[in-house]
Amino acid sequence: MSGGPTQSVIRRIIRQVGLECAAQGQTLSETLVAFMVKAVVLDPRNDFNMDRILTENDMQDLIQLCVTRLLDTTNPSLSTIKMQVYFDMNYANRDELLSEQERVLEGKLAPVVRAITECGPRAQEEMENVYQKIVIYVLLRSGLGSPTDIEAVREVTAALQSVFPQTEMITFISLSKKDKEQQLKDLVMLVTGIRLYNKQCQKGGSGIDDLPAILNEAIPSATQTVDERLNSCQLLAHRYTALLESMQEDPHRHSQLRTFKLKEALFNVRQYEAFLCILQSDAITSAQEVESLEVQFQAAMMVLKNTVQDKTSIESKEVFPLFMELSKLWTSFQDEMLLLSFLTNMTDNLRQFLEVQSQLFPEEMLTSLLEGVTVKSDEERIKETMGTRVNVSDFKNQEWLFPETTDNFDQLLIQYHGFCAHSIGVKGLTLPGNPAIGILKHKEKCYVFSSKEAAYIFAQDPDKFIQLNVEKAKEYAELIQLLELRHQFEYLVLHAQARNANKCSMKPPPKCDSATQTDTHILPPTIVRSYEWNEWELRRKAIKLANLRRKLTHAMQTDLSHMRRDNFTQVYLPKDVGTQTKRDNSSNVPKPQIFLQGLRGGSSPTTHMVTVDLTRPLDET
Repeated sequence: MSGGPTQSVIRRIIRQVGLECAAQGQTLSETLVAFMVKAVVLDPRNDFNMDRILTENDMQDLIQLCVTRLLDTTNPSLSTIKMQVYFDMNYANRDELLSEQERVLEGKLAPVVRAITECGPRAQEEMENVYQKIVIYVLLRSGLGSPTDIEAVREVTAALQSVFPQTEMITFISLSKKDKEQQLKDLVMLVTGIRLYNKQCQKGGSGIDDLPAILNEAIPSATQTVDERLNSCQLLAHRYTALLESMQEDPHRHSQLRTFKLKEALFNVRQYEAFLCILQSDAITSAQEVESLEVQFQAAMMVLKNTVQDKTSIESKEVFPLFMELSKLWTSFQDEMLLLSFLTNMTDNLRQFLEVQSQLFPEEMLTSLLEGVTVKSDEERIKETMGTRVNVSDFKNQEWLFPETTDNFDQLLIQYHGFCAHSIGVKGLTLPGNPAIGILKHKEKCYVFSSKEAAYIFAQDPDKFIQLNVEKAKEYAELIQLLELRHQFEYLVLHAQARNANKCSMKPPPKCDSATQTDTHILPPTIVRSYEWNEWELRRKAIKLANLRRKLTHAMQTDLSHMRRDNFTQVYLPKDVGTQTKRDNSSNVPKPQIFLQGLRGGSSPTTHMVTVDLTRPLDET
């Protein structure tokens, strides 16, 4: 269906499913409907071909199957999917929750801030009205009392006048809007610190609750509630696992229990357990944070008391930082109250998704089914396999990790939420894996196993069993999130979920076409005029500087002039120097004069020739 149904077809299916469920009295969120459509399409038992276009009959069958599953309130699988959607849509970690609360609070107080920062009062009465608005803003922003509490308003007014009297309103009005907002925040912290100090000294504190005492009482109670519910769901998971194992070992029990939705019930309590573990971890973190804050608050209050010591006046630069530190710590207490309330509400709301367990398996029925069956807890299963481990020499091409040979062994990212990688696809069970047996690292992913035998079988062909786990997740869609397999099904996530993209963890990855263009000169020019790229120019400047080192400046002062004025003289001595290197000179070589005698012959028949050299010698020229 990757290339088949368009966005409009998918929206039509989801909308039609939602309408038919509403007609049956079940009003469901679009996210839940979209996930159910995905689950029905993934289930191989429904025989939907992902590579062809859906016909009209296919869409009607798909709609009918989705409506049937969404209206089957006795199916633990539906409760698990609802639980997953609820948790994804509502859970937030500490930082996200506090930032969202800060954004909401600023949004509520934005009209008051605008009324203070954007007005320009001139008359005295108008300035008093603005001052009263500042008092209300400080009271609301600090969260210490209500504007309807007259005593709290009086305390805030008195504390504000001690650090910001009305005479400073003229200076405040002349500030820019940004500076006004910053000063308002500083005033809130100062006034809050003053009121907390006065409460400690028993001189006020109307509307201020003892948050440390409340937290010290509420956090253990909330933690105990989570622990009790966690133990209860773990006991159910152990019982369901024992029943499923007995079905596989005894054909008679298999025929007796196959009508029960034991696997769906097991996955339901396992998902509930996983979410409770997250809330339990947050509660423990909150308890540790409160303990640390309480120590810091007491220390800061002691420093402030020692600084003030009943003094009638004290410099603001000494005491103001201490008041602001008290305010920051108290704000952290308020944040912990918010987090505790959030965790309590999440714990209570998750319980509704476990109600189907008591309907399908009442305690009497479950007890009767467990007769003759040994129920083992996760801890007992791990303890039984602590003495066994994989022999690395049995595997040539597999990498095994052990605690003594692997750094940060406890921080390894284990696949399938720490469950046995073999039992999921083969048995359909979520058995706890024991890392002490050995962790198999296959294609940069780590897998654990419930027994040595399971590890050996899985290691023979890991890709085969990984694919079996994927097929099991297609059959039971709730396993996609329980086993953290969302990355393997991203291409099938319905795009209609993108409407809740900021909160839904099952959304498809957003994609868009984008382009960027960089400015030619995004920063002001920083041209270094003294830069020289030429090596010879740098050498010339170096020689020039070296010559300057040999230059000296001389000064002289006489007894007659040292009380009068400064004199200096600079003389350039004249120098007449001439040179002449040119010289005229010549030389003359004598002309050769050679004569031959007897060329014409004579009286004798033989000619006799005589050579006569008449050339003048060189010394005569």
